[in-house]
Amino acid sequence: MEYALIILAGYGLGSVPVALLTARRHGVDLFATGDGNPGAWNALEQLGAGRAWPVFAGDGLKGALAGVVGLLLGGSEGAYAGVAAAMLGHAFPLFTGFRGGKAVMTFAGGMFAAAPLAALIALAACVAVSLARRSLAVGARVGVFGVPLVQLLVDPVERVAATGALMTLVGALFGLRALQVRSGTNASKGPDPADARP
Repeated sequence: MEYALIILAGYGLGSVPVALLTARRHGVDLFATGDGNPGAWNALEQLGAGRAWPVFAGDGLKGALAGVVGLLLGGSEGAYAGVAAAMLGHAFPLFTGFRGGKAVMTFAGGMFAAAPLAALIALAACVAVSLARRSLAVGARVGVFGVPLVQLLVDPVERVAATGALMTLVGALFGLRALQVRSGTNASKGPDPADARP
């Protein structure tokens, strides 16, 4: 019963279309611009950092809240289940006809509930690299891919494996998005979203 509640809560939180709501407030349809992805990175490119920051915060918060719900109801395993459900909700949201993003920020936010120490260290690395390279995209890659590496030092191996499973889900969503673009089912005529950006 606990896991059913965790999954429902996580999926519901993940389904909130933060990027679409924020972009529409500024007169932008993310489905029709850029790479057609209703997520934080397309919002950043279309709106600029000053107007897109709520998307990064909101998408991350969805994962964090889902992870906290899971943690409270099911411990560390529940936290991972909640984050996974939020990522699926973000990718296949109930409120937008199951057309969603690739869940990178939802994963990143969820790590603050599932693996807080590793997430904090990875965030510090993200900020440092972003400032040093003057590129948020490069810093974000370091932060995201750094989480399981840091976990090897600070968390049990089972949690590292669970993080790897969530990262595999992100990879699968990138692959699915690339197939949609190649098959012509993407609403956008923009650049391929399966490029190297987070």
